[in-house]
Amino acid sequence: MQTKQSSVKVCEVTITDENEFIAFFDTNYNLFKDYLVVINGDMSEEIKEYMNTKGLSFLQNVTLPKGKSRKPIEQELENEKAKYLEAKKQFEDELSKLSTPKVVAPEPVEQRDLKVLDSLIRSGQELNIEGDLLLLNRVNSGAKIVIDGNLIITQIVDGAIRCNGNFMMLKASPKANIVFHNVEVDNSYLQNRLNRVELKNNEIVVTPVLKGTNWEV
Repeated sequence: MQTKQSSVKVCEVTITDENEFIAFFDTNYNLFKDYLVVINGDMSEEIKEYMNTKGLSFLQNVTLPKGKSRKPIEQELENEKAKYLEAKKQFEDELSKLSTPKVVAPEPVEQRDLKVLDSLIRSGQELNIEGDLLLLNRVNSGAKIVIDGNLIITQIVDGAIRCNGNFMMLKASPKANIVFHNVEVDNSYLQNRLNRVELKNNEIVVTPVLKGTNWEV
């Protein structure tokens, strides 16, 4: 004869209300899925089907010997609840770190007198601007803008630009002649979209402006 001794976790439950019974095991399924459930009272077919569907092992109306060292199920439930609350707190702490944006102070940009123009800059015309300029029209071939501040042009540039500000934003055609801080900018970087041109660490950086902006033409 061969024998084998196993340690079995047992949960005893007395049925008083069928819906309450099912709700209890729905809520605590993960805890009891490895238990032998001893059910006292009358079991309906619905409860039997529920237990079988959940894969829970159960016996009905049997008396099991109780060892002196048996751990009360209530204490185990409290321990599981404490673990859940601790895990929930850790998750919320990590989530708050991800959800809280880090505030980074932007680099200061010097802004002087801002001029806003909505007129076409025609061939043969030259503008000399002290301060910043927002131009809401195009710059024709043969026209020229000389500016010591920041420059934003929302329409195509076919003419010449001389800018010494912190940045400029424009879209240039192959005919344009763009000079930023006395350095001619390659037109191939300025075509087909609005671009930001700025000076960083003594190097000219050209960055395309994201599509979808109202300035893009």
